[in-house]
Amino acid sequence: MFEGHNPYLVALSVVIAILGGYTGFGLAARVRGAPGASRRFLLAGAAFFLAVGIWTMHFIGVLAAPLPAGTTYLVLPTIVSFLICALVVGVSLFFVSIGEPSGSRVIASALLLGTGIVSMHYVGIHGLAGPFHIHHDQMMMLVSVLIAVGTAYGGLRILLARQGGMRLALSAVAFGFAVSGMHYTAMYGMHMMPSAGEGMDGLTASPQILALIVSLLSFLVVAGFLLFLVPESQQRSTATSPGWLGESGAVDATRELPGGDDPLGSRAKRPLPLHGLGQPPLPLATRLPVEGVDGTHFVEDDEIRSIRADAHYTLLHDGTRERMSPWSISEAESQLDPSRFMRVHRSHIISVAHVVLMRKEGDGAVVELDGAAPHLVPVSRARVAELRARLGLLKRHARGAALPKEGQSA
Repeated sequence: MFEGHNPYLVALSVVIAILGGYTGFGLAARVRGAPGASRRFLLAGAAFFLAVGIWTMHFIGVLAAPLPAGTTYLVLPTIVSFLICALVVGVSLFFVSIGEPSGSRVIASALLLGTGIVSMHYVGIHGLAGPFHIHHDQMMMLVSVLIAVGTAYGGLRILLARQGGMRLALSAVAFGFAVSGMHYTAMYGMHMMPSAGEGMDGLTASPQILALIVSLLSFLVVAGFLLFLVPESQQRSTATSPGWLGESGAVDATRELPGGDDPLGSRAKRPLPLHGLGQPPLPLATRLPVEGVDGTHFVEDDEIRSIRADAHYTLLHDGTRERMSPWSISEAESQLDPSRFMRVHRSHIISVAHVVLMRKEGDGAVVELDGAAPHLVPVSRARVAELRARLGLLKRHARGAALPKEGQSA
């Protein structure tokens, strides 16, 4: 059944699957740091774009196949295939977007995501109606299921690795191969046997109508992808707002806000060395802003365990949960006390005092931070030695080197 496919439509189907995966996974990656109702909208949007990507890819692939003349599409199974897919994909994303994703949770999510892809395919295939009946090769069915689940697991693992923006593209590619690989493997094992009947009864749609619907959904996927790529405008930091600027436009670190309030909880005034173009550095912050449903709140720096980069924003972990801050990772690093906080990874800052465990992992390390919900943070190889020194793990070695050897005088 696989021979005779239109190569251009096959290529288009793979591209649509990847674009849908990129948009859906990108929205899913923001769920963890989103407040209240925004989290539900992001999760629904992620499930929608992933499901549309799967469904559209599938029917582009069906339109690319050399189907018998007179083939039509039953409307009810076609719609049900999309609804099943959206539901299962949504539950899968919920598992990995809420709380700390354990290994068993990622496996369960991959199984659900793979199941959503497979169920959508076979329900949609049996929506084909015409003078034939469909037979599936059981071995090819098993292989297609393994491809869907395996690549879905790989895509989720890449997404959760949190190694910068490239992870999203890799997750989308893995998702695209999961969907298209499963589809064309299953199509290879599908055989249409001639039949005297005209297929199942019910409301049907012609290939032309399906092509129109698929075209509109493809446009929707591409539009969502392009909108997702538009960078979000960064909120101007308080340090560069008009209330902090002198008459010349230079930053005035000693000027207070009206009423004497300092929403960032700046430290008490102290002599500040000049730097750069003769401008004094800003006072260090003792509170960080976080976004809530009812407005912007402020978290004391003593409560912060870690800070993780998330696009133009950051996610602050207070020992219980992650909360979104409008500050970028670089802004947070420059505002916090370097004697208490350390940039251990390009995407992570930690509070050294809250580290309760450190262990080697690969070329780098991992630290565990305390709290009601302890969590792990990666440490890059270049920062391991500095962190060990700050945790006092190198003192014994240094002290031992200074002790006199036996038989020598002190």
